[in-house]
Amino acid sequence: MRLYIVALFRFKENYLMDGIELMKKLVSKTRQEEGCLQYDLVEDISEKGVFFITELWESQEHHFRHSQSEHLADFHIHSAPMLDARTQVYKGFRTF
Repeated sequence: MRLYIVALFRFKENYLMDGIELMKKLVSKTRQEEGCLQYDLVEDISEKGVFFITELWESQEHHFRHSQSEHLADFHIHSAPMLDARTQVYKGFRTF
């Protein structure tokens, strides 16, 4: 069953450009992973510094492997001081 995910990030204003570069690197590497059907970076149009990643995975197992990846761990380490709040992650299966 395909897994849908939305992850919400709020970057501190003085880290915006660095945060965007980190996220672009993460997106680029993740798109190459087996089972990744969609991984898009979106910037909120009304709130500066707010970004979200929309993800679609072939299965929970594929996403689990992604969660163990080195590039995701690197992203978490380097982005932590840049974030204004804890990342919010929503996961679900398509119901209709």
